[in-house]
Amino acid sequence: MTNNPFDLSGKVAIVTGANTGIGQGIAVALAQAGADIALVTRSDASETIGLIEQAGRRALVIEADLSSTEPCNRIVSETVNVLGRLDVLVNNAGIIRRNDALDFTEDDWDAVLDTNLKVLFFLSQAAARQMIGQGGGSIINIASMLTFQGGIRVASYTASKSGVGGLTKLLTNEWASKNVTVNAIAPGYIATNNTAALQADEDRNRQILERIPAQRWGEPSDLGGAAVFLASDAARYVQGHILAVDGGWLAR
Repeated sequence: MTNNPFDLSGKVAIVTGANTGIGQGIAVALAQAGADIALVTRSDASETIGLIEQAGRRALVIEADLSSTEPCNRIVSETVNVLGRLDVLVNNAGIIRRNDALDFTEDDWDAVLDTNLKVLFFLSQAAARQMIGQGGGSIINIASMLTFQGGIRVASYTASKSGVGGLTKLLTNEWASKNVTVNAIAPGYIATNNTAALQADEDRNRQILERIPAQRWGEPSDLGGAAVFLASDAARYVQGHILAVDGGWLAR
């Protein structure tokens, strides 16, 4: 372990869905800790690139549609070819569809499970093969409060995030002995584009804030410290853990 176990200098991280929100907050935090970042996105990531470069690190943009497993191996190979190695994978990209369970469609079920769970597994598989060949690495999955709770009107999202929690533990059981740490972060209510409608709904926003002991919405940057920790040598004996970053939501 180095004198600073949180130092990520010389490491390379892939962050999916890094153009905005939680993915951007994590990517910037990893860069500030010393890592070069491969950003996997379908949208303009110029803002995130600028923030990474301000931290003095390299940023590689990999355009990929994570609704299927097709780009998984390419994402890893492009990262290694350009940035030289792969030490950290952050599986952040995800989608959500809302409807009453009685009316939920098969298309909305499949779309969410494919992106949030199937692609997460096969990208982790591709990354782990590279990491094991290098001697180890860290995989960080983005779970949810709905990894622990049921929620309403988000059947496929709840199923996917419950699955993320289970896969995090399974992969730990198989890969911990190969020096690959696998953990997850479960964000609480974070102020992003995805939660804009909830923030704008006066009644729902009040109900949410009343439940959060910290009495505020989280910011994407609030996830950064947890990600740096789980990506670093400081967490080398932390395995199969789901770390809630929720302002105390689950404590209520």
